Amino acid sequence: MNRFSTLATLCLGAAASLATAQPTPPPAAIAAVDPFIGTGGEGHAFPGATAPFGMIQLGPDTDIRPFKQSYKWAAGYRHEDNTILGFSHTHFSGAGHSDLGDILVAPAAGDAVSLEPGDPARPGSGYRSRFSHASEVATPGYYAVTLSDSGVRAELTAGTRIGVHRYAFPAGKAAHLIVDLRSSIYNYPGKILWSSIRVRADGTITGVRETRGWAPARKLFFAMRFSAPLAGHAFVNREEDVPYKGFQGPGRGDDNVAQLAGRALVARLDFGPLTGPLEARVAISGVDEAGALANLASEPGDFDSVRARTRAAWEKALGAIDITAPAPLRRTVYTALYHSLLAPSVYGDVDGRYRGPDDQVHQATGFTFHSTFSLWDTFRAEHPLLTLIQPAQRNSDFVNSLIASRRDSPFGILPVWQFHGRETWTMIGYHAVPMIADAYLKGVRGFDANAALDAMVASADYAPYGGLGDYMKLGYVPIDREPEAASKTVEYAYDDWTIARMARALGRTAIADRFDKRALYWRNSFDAKTGFLRARKADGSYREPFDPTAINYGSDYTEGNAWQYSWFAPQDQGGLIRTLGGDAATVKKLDAMFDFDNSKVDYSHAEDIAGLIGQYIHGNEPSHHVAYLYSYAGSPWRTQERLKQIVDSQYKPTPDGLSGNDDLGQMSAWLVFTTLGFYPVAPGSDEYVIGRPFLDRAVLNLPNGKRFTIRAEGLSDANRYIGQVFLNGTPLGRSFIRHAEIVAGGELRFVMQATPNVRWATAERDRPYSMTGYSAGK
Repeated sequence: MNRFSTLATLCLGAAASLATAQPTPPPAAIAAVDPFIGTGGEGHAFPGATAPFGMIQLGPDTDIRPFKQSYKWAAGYRHEDNTILGFSHTHFSGAGHSDLGDILVAPAAGDAVSLEPGDPARPGSGYRSRFSHASEVATPGYYAVTLSDSGVRAELTAGTRIGVHRYAFPAGKAAHLIVDLRSSIYNYPGKILWSSIRVRADGTITGVRETRGWAPARKLFFAMRFSAPLAGHAFVNREEDVPYKGFQGPGRGDDNVAQLAGRALVARLDFGPLTGPLEARVAISGVDEAGALANLASEPGDFDSVRARTRAAWEKALGAIDITAPAPLRRTVYTALYHSLLAPSVYGDVDGRYRGPDDQVHQATGFTFHSTFSLWDTFRAEHPLLTLIQPAQRNSDFVNSLIASRRDSPFGILPVWQFHGRETWTMIGYHAVPMIADAYLKGVRGFDANAALDAMVASADYAPYGGLGDYMKLGYVPIDREPEAASKTVEYAYDDWTIARMARALGRTAIADRFDKRALYWRNSFDAKTGFLRARKADGSYREPFDPTAINYGSDYTEGNAWQYSWFAPQDQGGLIRTLGGDAATVKKLDAMFDFDNSKVDYSHAEDIAGLIGQYIHGNEPSHHVAYLYSYAGSPWRTQERLKQIVDSQYKPTPDGLSGNDDLGQMSAWLVFTTLGFYPVAPGSDEYVIGRPFLDRAVLNLPNGKRFTIRAEGLSDANRYIGQVFLNGTPLGRSFIRHAEIVAGGELRFVMQATPNVRWATAERDRPYSMTGYSAGK
């Protein structure tokens, strides 16, 4: 008997109605996505099953390393591994730090079942199993693999708040599931603060675990139900160095105890021999077990119906762009689009409750709470892309979530790097600010704009954070009082400019004037004599000695050096060009960066320094806008040359196809924008800088129902330069396009040629926005 069958029929009918009501792209859009891209090398991508922005990321964990070795396993999976530990329900995709891997489930077959994971070098030493990539299948919302040691075929799918497992066990063998609450990515002794598990009268398994990892004191509740009745179970506590605190049952746990608590829990769930596959439906909640049960009930149906609904959701989400390009590039770009739609993830329960940064339960009204904000990375291209291709409701949910988090925060400021409602204080800046400002200035509504501005100002004025007190007094962050001071100075200045832009749009002139002044503080750490951004001491002197190639974490710069950070003044590139001595000097310095000889430079100590082209580092975010800066210096054809160099060398449709960790979609969003032909160098400016197209044709199916078509006539490896540009049939002589022009619908047509057009978009009036203009005195 399948207890999901009636509900499945109802859900499939609802999914069919939704599909007929909304136009969907050709199935080839989903077929073009390869979730294995970026799962090797430095990509840290997650290959499992998830819905767009889903709360559940259900997928395989191939290894759990000690925390000092965890960087490469930040997503829980590496393509070069040959064993699978099990399948857990929460993962990052492309993060530069590791955590999650919650509620690990592993199938086991036969009479002898180990409760220990075992050694990957010794087959049969635990519940871990070998596998072959030949047996793996991964598409949006679905993952499958055959576990060689047990002979179990595992399939996974996910809805917004639930994950569904389907296991086909060998005929005649007893079926078991191991639920290991000890397992965790970013693993170290003492990470599991507490956990509990119990079986309810109807056979539902519920529980919780609290962890101390990257995020402190993170609570996650779960509920799971099965398509076959439990024949038996065992709950065991493997603690050895702390007192046993189980609710009941003899010793450290035993067969058929109803519930157990402790810091090292593992469960064996027995189903006996089955005549068909076993399905397990699992939901999570940050609030309580009741929330997990409600989330489980909110998405009814069996494996196939959940998979069908999620497939329909992915068809709609990926249908935002219709791409025509050669198959390898099409696969790379559609996968990048897919990766851009994974986060920020839902973290509110179906009833609107969520756990905030104060570790208290709150109620969201009128929006869905989201978390997983990697803002230092994603303010650059990921959020601008979502503002362009996702419905306004989704983007307003993001903003409302940030405002709510600020309200719930003990510090009264916006999130810095938040997941599962918890603040990690990772990276620098207050980059929720440009994300909110860019959304508002591009027409996203559905949130209290004045409350948002108040939150932005509070974050920018919070003196204890990152040297902000000195920044406000001195006009820069002093290195003898605060690490990474040079980077912080320029990133704060950019964030301040976006506050000024939003304040002026709201008519709050005093705030706009104050933050316009702060937006020019980037100049206070720029040493015109050397031509580099440098860290200054509180007495005003620059720190010595100075080596623009030096990368030392905790030093003058954040995950970079003077070569990368000297270009970070996206709000005032004209002012930077003047400081460098004009257009020709700027182009010369940009060329020096890309052409730098690194043969005598050693960056082996720096995890995030990958994808080098000279001193341009595409595998990390501070370089992402730099190739577009030739256009600000009146040489857009040089931008076109560099973009070709970057795309060809940094992206490919293979497991090692990302040169650096994807950082929750930023690396991918860069590629989506760049292959379309434009990029948001300065979110908050309402402009995208034109680079060059890489796709023969792309159609943006905009959330407002309009279509914006991009055509590249004559595009080829030989014809890599722009000859002419036409917007709605009219020649476009400038090197930027406005957001309003895109969302109005229409056509952007490029005519490509083999030689540079050195006259197009070179005049100052045809260059992108700069706060102080390009000419002296402006």
